[in-house]
Amino acid sequence: MASGEERRRHDNLVPLAALISREMRTEKMEKPIVKYGHAAQSRKGEDYFLIKMDCQRLPGNLSSTFSVFAIFDGHNGNAAAIYTRENLLNHVLGAIPRDLGREEWLQALPQALVAGFVKTDKEFQSRGMELFTLILQWTVTVASVGDSRCILDAQGGAVFSLTVDHRLQENVEERKRVTASGGVVGRLSTVGGVEIGPLRCWPGGLCLSRSIGDMDVGEFIVPVPFVKQLSNAGGRLIIASDGIWDALSSEMAAKSCHGLPAELAARQVVKEALRTRGLKDDTTCIVVDIIPPNNLIPLSTLPKKQNKLRALLFRKKSHDSASKVSKKLSAIGIVEELFEEGSAMLAERLGNDNSASQSTSGLFTCVVCQIDLAPSEGISVHAGSIFSTSSKPWQGPFLCADCRNKKDAMEGKRSSGLRACNAIIFSVPRGVAILSLSGQIGEFKSSIEFSWHHKDAGEKEQTFFKVGC
Repeated sequence: MASGEERRRHDNLVPLAALISREMRTEKMEKPIVKYGHAAQSRKGEDYFLIKMDCQRLPGNLSSTFSVFAIFDGHNGNAAAIYTRENLLNHVLGAIPRDLGREEWLQALPQALVAGFVKTDKEFQSRGMELFTLILQWTVTVASVGDSRCILDAQGGAVFSLTVDHRLQENVEERKRVTASGGVVGRLSTVGGVEIGPLRCWPGGLCLSRSIGDMDVGEFIVPVPFVKQLSNAGGRLIIASDGIWDALSSEMAAKSCHGLPAELAARQVVKEALRTRGLKDDTTCIVVDIIPPNNLIPLSTLPKKQNKLRALLFRKKSHDSASKVSKKLSAIGIVEELFEEGSAMLAERLGNDNSASQSTSGLFTCVVCQIDLAPSEGISVHAGSIFSTSSKPWQGPFLCADCRNKKDAMEGKRSSGLRACNAIIFSVPRGVAILSLSGQIGEFKSSIEFSWHHKDAGEKEQTFFKVGC
């Protein structure tokens, strides 16, 4: 039988889980210092950005403050970039249920980002590529469509991309998804049959598979973002449009600004990109430093014990087995991944939580556009088709008829109203002529867009073109 002293000693022992929880609560009380810098050079005037340091998860509660950094890279105009800058954040926050605690709020954020991106795309159908980064204490959440990029420089010599490029030329999975949904992927062809330029999606000729607002090129160009969420993500974030990444690799960008404060670092990255490639596109860069409260302790020398404790608490929740970056991040113990998902299927991204589809008025709401629905109006996001009955028609979240139609078109379950065409490019003296033709099925309308580019104004213009649909 154990002595009384041994029993008392045993009674005073604290379970390991309780110790971990206690240490984690202590950690969360120490918010990081967030410093940022921004720089840009404009050529087309289509890059816009958003920096908000004073957002509040709970209005009026200063302890719930979080920061947002975003780049909106428009193409064929700036209207979509401007609209998205003004509306995307509100759409995302509007999709998060009220009165959630910090952990629950962070868990709801990835789904809200999907709903916010899709709602913004639905409300404004023009063109744009977006990258959206949200920082709440030590947790970083990144959502992106297009080819803007966010990288993490962990200050230990390792640089990691936190986004996925949606260029058809480089993303095999996206090429398969687009063709499976009814799109045609190919290059421009000359008269002699020689293919030139990057892979593009037809109709429209866009070289990206995801963006906000590109409805004129087919709804298989979707606004559903890749989302990654990390904890303990101290270090330097470099967020930039493709004008930077077409000139610099991730490693080059990080190396070019080592040792500089955030404001100077952003300027240096832009300067290095211009030195390497010249000003061929808009170049926008935001640098964000996430620094421990005691800035005398370098991030690279934080005690390893903290990372091991986090590894016990947080397990990887990624649904994308192809992510090699995530495995490397976890292996070296720099950050812990809380969430990663890149699927373009809304049924996979919007979850199964019925409570998120219930409004304060007691009616159901559309999980995307947040409008109230009568119980008979909501269509389950899991339903196979708007014309067929779901095996679980009561299972939310729910969509309004408009959003359901959009979902079906994005997944190739109905016509997007556009026909694929083969555009052929012809070389002519001192210039290039491109013809694109698109027709809207059912409305018997077609639009022809012809653009002529010549280098020498004195050269006689000649026009030869042919198009097949």
